[in-house]
Amino acid sequence: MSAPLSPDHALIAHSTQPLNAEPPLHRLRANFRTQVADFYIRSHGDMPHLDPATHRVRVAGRVARPLDLSLGDLQAGSAPKNVMAVLQCAGNRRADLQVVGCTSGDHWAPGAIGHAEWTGAALADVLHAAGVSETDGLHVAFEGADVAENEGAEDAPYGVSIPLAKAMSGDVLLAWAMNGEPLAREHGAPLRVVVPGFAGVRSTKWIRDIRVQDRPSDAFQQAHDYLLFPPDMRAATQDPIRGVTIDEMPLNAAICEPAPGSSLPEGSTTIRGYAIATDRAIARVDVSVDGGRQWRQATIEDHGGARWSWTFWHATLDLLTGEHELVVRAWDAAGQTQPALADDVWNFKGYLSAAWHRVRVVVL
Repeated sequence: MSAPLSPDHALIAHSTQPLNAEPPLHRLRANFRTQVADFYIRSHGDMPHLDPATHRVRVAGRVARPLDLSLGDLQAGSAPKNVMAVLQCAGNRRADLQVVGCTSGDHWAPGAIGHAEWTGAALADVLHAAGVSETDGLHVAFEGADVAENEGAEDAPYGVSIPLAKAMSGDVLLAWAMNGEPLAREHGAPLRVVVPGFAGVRSTKWIRDIRVQDRPSDAFQQAHDYLLFPPDMRAATQDPIRGVTIDEMPLNAAICEPAPGSSLPEGSTTIRGYAIATDRAIARVDVSVDGGRQWRQATIEDHGGARWSWTFWHATLDLLTGEHELVVRAWDAAGQTQPALADDVWNFKGYLSAAWHRVRVVVL
């Protein structure tokens, strides 16, 4: 059962050991740049306590000059880079898939997502300084200082990887600040990786080891866990060979206000939410008050259109007395939209839940 973390903390905890929590959706929608107190927390084990003065990050593997860097070394090495970017758990909106069939993992509502300004050193600059071999087919593996609790396997240091081409894109950071403040412990202090456009699992917190290699990481999170499996597969029959690695996130949209189960007065109601399309712009957002039979176009709010940002939208509609199923769907710049039903994207891991988002309300 989800519960508030504490009377003075806005987040709702799905689990406390390890800590996994998301904000109430009205708090998520309150600011285009998500406040740290409203940013979801995803942990795979106990959060380490690291001393910023002594913590080191190693860079090794297919590089000419292996490095051993402190936070001070990274901050002094080049001008810091700021990137506005969304981080989103691959299990965001898993609760919608749970309605279709049993899934593993925490039952996230649409709040396992947040948008912040990240400050740090470009990973590409660090790899260049190490004399990286920019050869096709290479990968950059990350290891955190945390020990992950791995379902069905031994606990081990958290590890993932991304293709070298993504690592060298310029916007991937070794970040030490979030919204202009040093990282909080729960968000990876003193250093974390931020991989814009990829599932949050790739943005390793408490980073301690970076290795350029000729294959993806063989750590549990990369090789066995964060995979999209076909709908016929179950936990007892899972086969990593049939899984698709989850990197880029799908087109998605969610209603943040009103909340599910709200009782509303008859008449004008404003519906608010977010939409996200990874590296494409959101071209249109449609809203329905009758389960998707009729649609009205929502207003897309202008917040500058940064490449890795999300999109806020709103629509003011008249609601008559009775029960209503509010629905949202988004369209991206390529003319793609979302599947209508959660049944269409169900998988036993509960990843990439991106069907139309539905909220039931009662008008009195």
